[in-house]
Amino acid sequence: MSGYDYDLFVIGAGSGGVRAARMAAGYGARVAVAEAYRIGGTCVIRGCIPKKLFVYASRVGEDINDAEGFGWSLGETHFDWPALVANKDREIDRLSDLYSKNLKTSGVAIIEDHATFKDSHTISLRRQARTVTADKIVIATGARPFMPEVPGIEHAITSDEAFHLERLPEHVTIVGGGYIAVEFAGIFNGLGVKTTLAYRGEEILRGFDDDLRIGLRQAMLAKGVDVRVESRVTCIEANSNGYSVSLADGAGLRTGLVIYATGRHPNIAGLGLQAVGVESGDNGRVAVDDYMKTSLDNIYAVGDVTDRINLTPVAIREGAAVAETLFNDNPTRLDYAIIPTAVFSQPEIGAVGLSEAEARKRYDRVDIYKSVFRPLKYALSERDERTLIKLVVDGRNGIVLGCHILGDAAGELIQLLGVALQMGATKADFDAAIAVHPTTAEELVTMRRKHAP
Repeated sequence: MSGYDYDLFVIGAGSGGVRAARMAAGYGARVAVAEAYRIGGTCVIRGCIPKKLFVYASRVGEDINDAEGFGWSLGETHFDWPALVANKDREIDRLSDLYSKNLKTSGVAIIEDHATFKDSHTISLRRQARTVTADKIVIATGARPFMPEVPGIEHAITSDEAFHLERLPEHVTIVGGGYIAVEFAGIFNGLGVKTTLAYRGEEILRGFDDDLRIGLRQAMLAKGVDVRVESRVTCIEANSNGYSVSLADGAGLRTGLVIYATGRHPNIAGLGLQAVGVESGDNGRVAVDDYMKTSLDNIYAVGDVTDRINLTPVAIREGAAVAETLFNDNPTRLDYAIIPTAVFSQPEIGAVGLSEAEARKRYDRVDIYKSVFRPLKYALSERDERTLIKLVVDGRNGIVLGCHILGDAAGELIQLLGVALQMGATKADFDAAIAVHPTTAEELVTMRRKHAP
């Protein structure tokens, strides 16, 4: 037993912090977690979970329209936004309570307070006006929405506030072109709101395969979203009917709501990191080594506060790795090379491994297999929506370097493809698998013709 109050003190009860705390407690450590807001963090409270619930809600309208082709006559329908918000809030409350119960069951002390470093082993608790000490400390405070300096930015909201709107606007303008922007564009458009997406870059979803980026933008346009690339907002002004948004090209928009989804910055405000000498990088990210250790030997950081790969499953694995390293005599570091990910846009995106552009930079010979088709699901409806499946293959040895899907259930498919790529599967392995028919996924094992560059 050390002379400290705790063996491990975790600042932040999001996915990464909770995993580190529970596993460390399971290995016999005395653990406490401080959370200034709600147990569960961004993903549970104002991110992945409520967003996915909203995505489900926004897809119902298309399903209703498709129903007629399958012989269903559903009559008049009505959507109730306050009911959706209330139902979502109940589910978030349930999940937050479950996180709390799991922490307590694991023997972790929960401290509902804002934690600040006093020194490398001492934490000040603002509300309780007391200090606690710990041998090891994990920073797991996540990230917060970034709002650029634009005249009138005070009139805009972020995705955090979008989950709690009292009513839907007639027209929403979303600024940004990443995960959050395209997902909320699909949500609002699906719920019947006139939706504009303004992005300053030349194409949405920077970092994804170009076929996915172009294909998604075209699909969003076909669904009625006004997607404007190379469009930079220069000013936002309030008026009697809402807001006027000015763009750098001289165009203007009249809208009822402006939502900024222009990225997130590490949430380090008020932690006192500089005072204790924890080094940080650009955007304020906490700098860590391969084992999540900061510039101080007893302080670690996991998740979005490190601004490396900002995904909930990555934060969870990092939290687990810290617990293994510190309390199970099992030094653990993560391999970030193959990380499957999904964008719950409409249509959905699933991606794992290298994009075609990335692969061509790294390898002398790259083979591309690609299939674009109308799924059977839409054969009897009026929806002309296409699915795209693409394999990026090392032309020397046939190892599959990347897989990219645009279409229904892409997120579900990409999880299993992540396993295949992690195991080093080759195109021959894919070809040897027997297809499941009729499915979208069968395209993965039936593509034989190389796509010309």
